[in-house]
Amino acid sequence: MPFATVIAATDLTDRSAPVAARARSLARSRGAQVLLAHVRGDDTRKIAAADLEASLHEIAAEAGADGVRLLDGPVQTALADLARAEGAGLIVLGPHRERRVLDLLRLTTMERVVLAAPCPVLIARLPVHRPYRQVLLATDFSAASAQALICAARVAPEAEFHAIHALQVPLGREKATMRARAEQAREAFLARPGFPPLAEPPEIVEGGVHQVLAFRHRELDADLLCLGTQSDAPADEPERKPAEPRLGNYARDLVRVPPSDVLIAAALPSG
Repeated sequence: MPFATVIAATDLTDRSAPVAARARSLARSRGAQVLLAHVRGDDTRKIAAADLEASLHEIAAEAGADGVRLLDGPVQTALADLARAEGAGLIVLGPHRERRVLDLLRLTTMERVVLAAPCPVLIARLPVHRPYRQVLLATDFSAASAQALICAARVAPEAEFHAIHALQVPLGREKATMRARAEQAREAFLARPGFPPLAEPPEIVEGGVHQVLAFRHRELDADLLCLGTQSDAPADEPERKPAEPRLGNYARDLVRVPPSDVLIAAALPSG
């Protein structure tokens, strides 16, 4: 089922150029709306609101968006509140602006948006030439990872789906035991409802997360990479509660430097 409302968040720079068009391509159903949103920050706060709204309307008209929203306040709060108010199923963002020193000291704005959002977040890096064709799930077999795959099926209904798990064996741990536990976690993962058909069973490949995923991503020439917010936990580690949101190290790296378009989802709240 396509999304009823998609929010396209732009910072009015070239980084956000694919955002509105990608959001429009994902809101396929009749009556679905795309809202182009901008949260005023240091770069645009001194610009008159009327001028900002005119720029937003120009972008919206070109991309086929249905309305614009000019927002104030912390970016993550403003976008999360808008998503709740509009019942949005997806927020689309442009890539992160790198700030090397500050990025080492604190969460980036992009990471804060991902953690605060009440719905999945898609980072649009690629120009919108065609629908997604190859989707790769980086899975730790968690509930968040499952939700990412379910959302990816809505984002890319015509794509081929693949999944891979990087098996990291710490010193002092028995490799055979770790693999057996990962295989058990895979079986439980595949028993969850709502998944699209996978081209093959999720692969369990020994190695570091970055190396394993980078190789498979290049091999597939994947145009969409999806993962859960808790993306690098061992398969035998108990999942954190949804009330304790965090980004795994690999998810943080992808948010900052996406190799393609990236979809990140959190586990649904229980109850």
